[in-house]
Amino acid sequence: MGKKRSVSLRNARVVIIDNLAQARAQIKEVGASLAGIESMAPKAIQYAIKLGRVSSPAANILKQEMLAIGGEAAIAKGVIGLKAKSSDVLLMGTLKEFDRLIEKLAAQPFGLNEIAQELKELLGNLIQKGFWELKCGKYRFPLGRRTLIMGILNVTPDSFADGGRYNDLNSAILHAKDMVSQGADIIDVGGESTRPGAKPVSLKEELRRVIPVITALLEEVDLPISIDTYRSEVAQKALDLGAHMVNDISALRMDPEMASLVASYKVPLVLMHMQGRPRNMQRNPRYKCVVGEVLDFLRERIRAAVDRGIDEANIIIDPGIGFGKLASHNLEIIRRLWEFKSLGRPILLGPSRKRVIGDVLGLPLEERLEGTAALVSCAILNGANIVRVHDVKEMVRVARMADAIKNAP
Repeated sequence: MGKKRSVSLRNARVVIIDNLAQARAQIKEVGASLAGIESMAPKAIQYAIKLGRVSSPAANILKQEMLAIGGEAAIAKGVIGLKAKSSDVLLMGTLKEFDRLIEKLAAQPFGLNEIAQELKELLGNLIQKGFWELKCGKYRFPLGRRTLIMGILNVTPDSFADGGRYNDLNSAILHAKDMVSQGADIIDVGGESTRPGAKPVSLKEELRRVIPVITALLEEVDLPISIDTYRSEVAQKALDLGAHMVNDISALRMDPEMASLVASYKVPLVLMHMQGRPRNMQRNPRYKCVVGEVLDFLRERIRAAVDRGIDEANIIIDPGIGFGKLASHNLEIIRRLWEFKSLGRPILLGPSRKRVIGDVLGLPLEERLEGTAALVSCAILNGANIVRVHDVKEMVRVARMADAIKNAP
């Protein structure tokens, strides 16, 4: 006979605590004092933070200091004897332990004071619950409680999901009004297809496609209008008309004038990651660590934007689902999307009808609604603040349900 299991009267269970609010709530539920709650809450949150290319002397000190305060640190085996010049470092500890580590590193040599500042900034981004205000002209959106829905309006003949359906003025306006009635928060207008293999169109043609549509939308639709372009000339024409934000798939890399333009208009800007360009981005994309590389890219692009005069408060980041990535890359990004919160900026994600859904489910474009819903819900629960979608009515419902789960007390 097998061993008889004991009956527990203590209701033992694992409690998942992701942030300070949850830690305080769980400790309060036990019946601790207010002073005890504030003292113990930072000890309930465990983080693993990875630092890249740390010099061996600094890595050794980091490990010693982290161990001394009760945490842990993993470094390359050649570092202890200084056989290796540098090492990645994985720090593991509670929020309380990281606070103590930052204090101890502040006056240390070998660049450890700079590491202390980086750790302080990163943890600050993670601890604050991600509340921002998105300012689009007269429109104001508090981000963090309700996920915004950005409706896609492609005025192109060849976009992968809806090419040719809305590339005349009347059909484009009718579709935009439909998205408004279905609950869209922002309309994103694009005049050049960025599907894999797409060839760029001329500036004249892009302007011909988008400017009449934006002109009409600004008169007939009471929502912010975003221009999806990497060309400063197109963005300027749209902004001069009254468009409210810029969605740049190149993250300011394909037009040297885009950064100064956005800075001068003081509008929100989406910086997206893309490996390569649309015409070649899906030709064998490779990464050693897709999340790490995309995160590093977006951090560098944020710095570049700020250096060019763009207010960091206006920057939104997009990891670029489907842009130079295989299905495995896209799935890993969505699963680990929470890590992008360390950049301290709102996250936009565009998973709508993407090829990753077809790869996983073996379905054509017209049958990817449920797959899109799954990606949207996972993205929201993992930290997305804005989702860019074709099927507005359905994704509004998905988002409201995911928001309710995410924000439940």
